[in-house]
Amino acid sequence: MTPARFRVAIVGAGPSGLFAAQFLTAHPDVAVDIFDRLPTPYGLLRYGVAPDHTSIKSVATALARVFESPAVRFLGLVTFGRDVTREELLAGYDAVIYAVGASEDLRMGVTGEDATGSRSAREFVAWYSGHPDAEPQSLAGVHQAAAVGVGNVAVDVARLLVKEPLALASTDMPEDVLAELSRADVRDVWVIGRRGPQHASFTTTELRELCNTPGVRVSVEPESFEWIEDDLLDRRSRTNLAVLRAASETRVQNPRVRLHFLFWRRPVEVQGDPVSGLVLERTVIGPDGRVRGTGETEQLSVQLVLRAIGYRAIRPPGVPFDDRLGVIPTERGRVLHDGAVAPREYAVGWIKRGPVGVIGTNKSDARETVQQVLADLAELGPRDEHTDVPALLSDRGLHPSTFEDWRRIEAAEANRGASHERERMKIEAWHELLDLVQRERPGGPIPQ
Repeated sequence: MTPARFRVAIVGAGPSGLFAAQFLTAHPDVAVDIFDRLPTPYGLLRYGVAPDHTSIKSVATALARVFESPAVRFLGLVTFGRDVTREELLAGYDAVIYAVGASEDLRMGVTGEDATGSRSAREFVAWYSGHPDAEPQSLAGVHQAAAVGVGNVAVDVARLLVKEPLALASTDMPEDVLAELSRADVRDVWVIGRRGPQHASFTTTELRELCNTPGVRVSVEPESFEWIEDDLLDRRSRTNLAVLRAASETRVQNPRVRLHFLFWRRPVEVQGDPVSGLVLERTVIGPDGRVRGTGETEQLSVQLVLRAIGYRAIRPPGVPFDDRLGVIPTERGRVLHDGAVAPREYAVGWIKRGPVGVIGTNKSDARETVQQVLADLAELGPRDEHTDVPALLSDRGLHPSTFEDWRRIEAAEANRGASHERERMKIEAWHELLDLVQRERPGGPIPQ
């Protein structure tokens, strides 16, 4: 086989990085190395999509085909900025694409936010998705819970809290997580938004699934629907309103759980440590179009508060970064340094455009970036010399995991699932993952 003329590195093996690799390898002149901190590819498809959303998770099957190309290598257990630097990648490849996503969450900025029982939804999602870095989440003593936010993440965590655990028994959820959800006695869940239902950003499919969860009674304050001119809304907002109205009017006899949507509220204080309450302030939209508080407050008795108000990227070491927007500054995917294009550097996904959109949004986003990569490679040509980055890592005693190692993890998860009459069960412990890929974790704990 003729060696590829161009070599491209992608930092991050989530959907945006894999879509980029897919487009790049459509060209026979390009070979791709995909680096990731974990020994498992697929990013949020594996660790961010709810376990019961199997249709979305199946996208991983399609993306896995990119690894069938002999021009693609997966190099797991490599932490960018620690194990390999920006300068080393630029010396080793004709182009570098950053696809590192957004790994931090936004904060509410209220008193008591750091109390025991007040957590980010990101941490909760990582736990029930079996991420090896996730901290165990106890639901002992939690009878009432609040999800702050009106996006799909809030909908997902609310659904996992109200859903009958037996309905999750066929998923790939880790056994410890399923056991904790089975022991839980959650009776009320609130989904809280600063604006009205017409402004909520959840997609209709996810909202309808939540509202139609068996055994759940849904309530929405009637005034939430007042003064809304449906004909001025887009189709999604109109449909969401119809779903909420229908759900709030549906009678559920002897509900297991009550689900309350509270709009026009914002948190102002988390009470107790551990959490015992959440103080909310009513809100309105001011003349400037911004949400402001009215001074009228109320208290919810809750033992768990999950903030789901958005994600934020952290600065990739050595890479230009806009701290205000939380993204790498780009122009159609080309990285900008002090306003000028940084040669041979690109970005895709949330680190490029911010944490917005669904999984499929990354495909068009990656296509745009790859178009710029290919155009620039055609103009700049290949580098005169390349540093052999895998050899460089080996010289340091670092041995990246491979896609074959990932297949070994897959097989072990299938075997574990079969022993519990499930198709698959996540392996969430670092030591088990590392045993399966037969690697030690060099340099101590892998950083967040």
